[in-house]
Amino acid sequence: MTTRRTVLIVLFDGLQSLDVTGPLEAFTCASAEAGDRGAYRVRTATVDGGPVRTHSGLRLVPDGTLEGRPAADILLVPGGDAVAAPDPRLVAWLRENGPSAGRLVSVCTGAFLLAAAGLLDGRRATTHWAFCDDFAERFPAVRLEREPVFVRDGRLATSAGVTAGIDLALALIEEDLGRRVALRVARHLVVFLRRPGNQRQFSAPLAVQIAGRPPLREIQHWIVEHPGADLTVEALAARAGLSPRHFARAFRAEVGITPGRYVGQVRLEAARRLLEDTGRGVEEVSRACGYGTPEAMRRAFVRALGAGPAAYRRGFPPPEPAVHPSA
Repeated sequence: MTTRRTVLIVLFDGLQSLDVTGPLEAFTCASAEAGDRGAYRVRTATVDGGPVRTHSGLRLVPDGTLEGRPAADILLVPGGDAVAAPDPRLVAWLRENGPSAGRLVSVCTGAFLLAAAGLLDGRRATTHWAFCDDFAERFPAVRLEREPVFVRDGRLATSAGVTAGIDLALALIEEDLGRRVALRVARHLVVFLRRPGNQRQFSAPLAVQIAGRPPLREIQHWIVEHPGADLTVEALAARAGLSPRHFARAFRAEVGITPGRYVGQVRLEAARRLLEDTGRGVEEVSRACGYGTPEAMRRAFVRALGAGPAAYRRGFPPPEPAVHPSA
C-alpha cells in the first residue's frame, strides 16, 4: 500500500494559475501512475474559504479555509500579483503553520510570501528571474540563487517561474515514489524528466538577445541545432554571407556576446543534456558537441560548473528503458 501524503496548496487573489495547476496535475497523475490514487491527497484552501480569481481571470473555488488545517506533508505556495502587498492574514498563517509542514514549497514569486513570513531567513532560495533584484533588496537575509530552475535546502524547496513548478513537483515525486513513476508522469504531461534543479532558468538562446537581422538570427538557430559542426567565426561568417570581421562585430552588437562565447554556452548546454538524459559516454558526447576531445570538454565543464563531465554525470541516475504508454 502506497503511503498517503497530503498536499495543501494555498490560494489567493491574483495568483498565477499555472503555479497551481501544473504541480496539482503532476501530483494527481502520480497517484494514478503509482497504482494507488491515495499516494497524494491534494487540497486547496484560502484564508477565508472563499473563491479567488487568478491573474488571468480564472475563478478557482477552494476545498475550504486555511483556518484549522492540519500540517501538510507538502505545503505549496504559488506566486502572483498579491506578493507585492500580501494579505497579512496569509503571511501570519504561513509564519505559524509553515514550520510544521513536512516540506515547504514555493513556485515562482511564492518565495516572496515565504520570505515575508520569515521562513527563508538564512536559507538558499530562488524565484522568477524577473523578480530577483526586488527579492534581494527586500529580503537580504535570504541566500538568493538567481539561475537555478529550483533550489532544495533541507525541507525547503523553491522554484523559478511558472512551469518550473512542474520540474520541482517531478523532483518531489521522484523522491517519494521513484524514478519510474516520475518518468510516467512526465510522459503523461509531455515534459522532460526532469530539468535538474541546477539547470539555468534560461537555455543559452534565451539567456541572450535574439538577433534582429534574419541572417544572424538564423545563424543562432543553426548553432543550437548543430553544436558539433565547425562553428569558428570564419565558418559562421561564410554561412551568413559576411566577412569574419563584419560578422563578429554585428553578432556581438545584436546578440550581446561574442560568437565564441555563444558557441561555448550552446555546446556546454548540449553536453549537459546528453550526459543527463542519454547513455552516451563522455568521449562520444565530447565529439557530438564539438569539443573534439574529452579533455577539452572537461576543461569547459570545470570552468563553468566546477566539476568535470564524469562527476557531473554521477549526479543523475541512468535513464530507464522506454516504457510503452499502455504499460
